[in-house]
Amino acid sequence: MEPLQCGTSPIVGFRFSLHPMTGDFIQVIKGALRETDTTNVWMHTDDVSTVIRGRQLHVFNAAKSIALHAAKTGVHVAMSGTFSVGCPGDSAGDAYLDKGDELLNTDTSKQYVSSQFALYPMNNPDYMAIIYREVERAKALGVYNDSMHYASGIHGDIHDVFAFYEEAFANARTSENAHLVMTVALSINSPSHGGGSGA
Repeated sequence: MEPLQCGTSPIVGFRFSLHPMTGDFIQVIKGALRETDTTNVWMHTDDVSTVIRGRQLHVFNAAKSIALHAAKTGVHVAMSGTFSVGCPGDSAGDAYLDKGDELLNTDTSKQYVSSQFALYPMNNPDYMAIIYREVERAKALGVYNDSMHYASGIHGDIHDVFAFYEEAFANARTSENAHLVMTVALSINSPSHGGGSGA
């Protein structure tokens, strides 16, 4: 059996871990997953992380909802994960590519998020130009926070932050270089956020 080639799958995936800073972390994690409508994505949770797969708009919608519901508990929550598109992997999410455009999670609650992201346009020789372009777009949108080694800081209301991430993810992929990876790390309700909580 010949191996599948990267760039052939339109499925977007997000593998992530939630880390609530509380002894009741199990209830925070399970509650966030339970309160998010995951009808439009394939989801599997193991003892380390959770993966959601499907169409891009539904994967980002579910990811934001999970983070928002965890944040509503008021505890300090960290979320780290990897978005990926363009590599076949398993095919368990194929059926979810037929889902329509209606977003199922529509909570508009305000929530301040401090985060970091890194883009990895695979096999694209112009990868640095793509990364710089998205950083400049973050600055123009008012969500850019800081430069740092191996990542760029993004902060603001959770809806603005996730909107930027989804657009950056879409913009960084090309038909010639369709395999893309983007890592994100979010901090919510941290005492170090000070007056910028915005919750």
